[in-house]
Amino acid sequence: MPQKAFFIGPYNAGMVNAVTPWMIPEEAFESMDNAYVWRGMVKKRVGSRLFPDDNGVEYDQLSSRLRVALETAGVSVVTDGAGAATGTVPGATFGIGQMFSIGTALYTVHQAGAPATMLITDGTTTATYNTTTGAYAFNGAPALTQVYWYPSTPVMGFALYETTSINDDLTFAFDQQFAYQRAGGTWERMAAEAVPGDALWSGSDSQFFWSTNYRGVTNDDYWLFVVNNNRADQIRYWDGAQWASIAPATRVAANYTLQTSRLIVYFKDRLIALNTWEEVGGAGVYLNFQNRARWSQNGSPIAANAWYDNVPGLGGWLEAPTKEAIITARILKDRLIVYFENSTWELVYTGNQVLPFVWQAIDKELGAESTFSSVLLDKIVLGVGESGIHSSDGLLVKRIDDKIPQSVFRINNDEEGLERVAGIRDFFLEMAYWSYNYAGKATEKYPNRMLVYNYKNESWSFNDDSITAFGYYRNVDDAIWSKTYTSWEETTRTWNSAIADAKFRNVLAGNQEGFTFILDGDIASNSPALQITDIDFTNSPILEMSVINHNLVANEFVLIEDSLGTTSLNNLIGRVYEVIDENTIEVSIEDGSIPAGTYTGRGTLARVSRIDLRTKQYNFYKEGTRFSINKVDFDVDRTEDNVLTTTFFSSSSPYDIGSDAVADGVALGTYNLDTFPYDTIYPLEATQDRLVHPVYLQAEGDCIQIRLYQDDDQIMNPDFVNQDFVLHSMTFYARSTGQRL
Repeated sequence: MPQKAFFIGPYNAGMVNAVTPWMIPEEAFESMDNAYVWRGMVKKRVGSRLFPDDNGVEYDQLSSRLRVALETAGVSVVTDGAGAATGTVPGATFGIGQMFSIGTALYTVHQAGAPATMLITDGTTTATYNTTTGAYAFNGAPALTQVYWYPSTPVMGFALYETTSINDDLTFAFDQQFAYQRAGGTWERMAAEAVPGDALWSGSDSQFFWSTNYRGVTNDDYWLFVVNNNRADQIRYWDGAQWASIAPATRVAANYTLQTSRLIVYFKDRLIALNTWEEVGGAGVYLNFQNRARWSQNGSPIAANAWYDNVPGLGGWLEAPTKEAIITARILKDRLIVYFENSTWELVYTGNQVLPFVWQAIDKELGAESTFSSVLLDKIVLGVGESGIHSSDGLLVKRIDDKIPQSVFRINNDEEGLERVAGIRDFFLEMAYWSYNYAGKATEKYPNRMLVYNYKNESWSFNDDSITAFGYYRNVDDAIWSKTYTSWEETTRTWNSAIADAKFRNVLAGNQEGFTFILDGDIASNSPALQITDIDFTNSPILEMSVINHNLVANEFVLIEDSLGTTSLNNLIGRVYEVIDENTIEVSIEDGSIPAGTYTGRGTLARVSRIDLRTKQYNFYKEGTRFSINKVDFDVDRTEDNVLTTTFFSSSSPYDIGSDAVADGVALGTYNLDTFPYDTIYPLEATQDRLVHPVYLQAEGDCIQIRLYQDDDQIMNPDFVNQDFVLHSMTFYARSTGQRL
């Protein structure tokens, strides 16, 4: 039978694993790791970048990490003429992995002690830190310079604070103790509280921050209300100048107060607390009403009687007729949709000032388990539930993850795993993301994977990542050429994209070490967002690294950057050889070098994500014959010098025929897919946007499956890490080889 060409493309199905691989659509993939489908193409995963430094020039960890400008009695801590400064950091969390900066000098807390010396990038300085009390001392540091402290605790939430200017919202961030504002190119701790003094937040690392913008005392006030489901922290609000705490009285009688709630939303001119903690009748008698909605008056929510429930026309409450807990909620087209554990309800506005709201059931079987998993789209509200990812349009609730039905069951339930699921909508790329801890690779409690949903074509994929919280950030100014350190070739797509424009709404993410970074579809690599606290070179080239709360697993790959004292390590990619514990890993340097030296700090790790695609099990001859493939043409975007590997599997066997053929020396070539131009043979390719390059396979069977991925040698090549990959189509050249036995 003569050879025929079979064209596969465009791509709109993404990953489908609901059925066996031979049954999925031709343009679908059985698995799709660190790549996604977008507008008919398969693209390398959405990357990320740190914020630019103070000059807007270079992506920098100091401008990207949550930090505190140290003060004593309200006066900034500045080194004296000899570079000396002493004091105690605020809060109650001190430990290894925290860091200080004074000018360009960095000081890393790498050992416990009372006090203990720190790693110092400026060799003329002496520095100590007491990991029990938080006391610090510097001598010989840069003179007359502000001292900054980096708590290095998990990012617990982001908020946009509405202002009078259009699309000029301020970005706030939270860790377990402090609130921060993005200002002047860095994160700065916000003003202390007015009541009850210089109070801190005190929630655990699974009590994330929910916020809503609402009015204050008058209609023209712009206030931000925040809760973290921690009773001791109460409800707090930012009035534009300072934070304040409230525990409003719920009736005239003493000891009836609203302490806090899981959620707080504004709806129909009232502030509504959902799943509340309340003081009920006795001093210090607190109860959690998990199915309760409590609302304020129509007017100032901080008035003394604003939440009274025994005075008609003021506040009130209503419990849903279910014992399930309220988990999450969103306002969908003037309707308040509330997800409970295993059901979905609407809090319906009645217009009756005596009882302004009633509960109405939408679905009694499908709900959500994760508070921060809710994502609002144009016509539906999404939420991650026990039995699937659900959508509600206010009339019905249904699963939307039928293509990947088992994936939701791999969310790790240990270590408050359900509380750590975070979701967000990317308006620019038209996708939704959920960060979670994947039970199949979990070694620590913090999220290590991201589920990607293209809601335009309903396609799915997975990324490896480390994100505790999502939010939004608007660019302050337009990007300009004089303030970028990358080459024109590396940033061409960015200059042609809206992401460089002032006021553009970026997706912002934070991780368990206090790093923040921007998700960016024009970036092909992950940001350096894990700090190397210390390095032991004793067993070089296997290096023992202290990386606090790292959540890496064996055989993952990391890019080492910005290390001082051991600069030969920079821009090397290492393999995670072994995980010692949640704070220590062994990294194998396999490029042949034997690193040595004395590490002095600043180093970071960036997770290197492996592209890995498995097609369906093809048989282009439906009459039941065996067939062979001897060539596949890949239509890809041109890159500088990127290379991927192809291999194949025959007749539904897991045996990797292609890789073994290369290893045994019987393959006709390398099976590599080159995405760089063959400009010495075809000069025009050097200017083409797309290239069509063949890979010659020797595949034969009842069905044939292709794997396209980066092998270990390719993923450890730093030149490939920052390069994109875009697949437009595949053309298979096949012929029938006879009947099956």
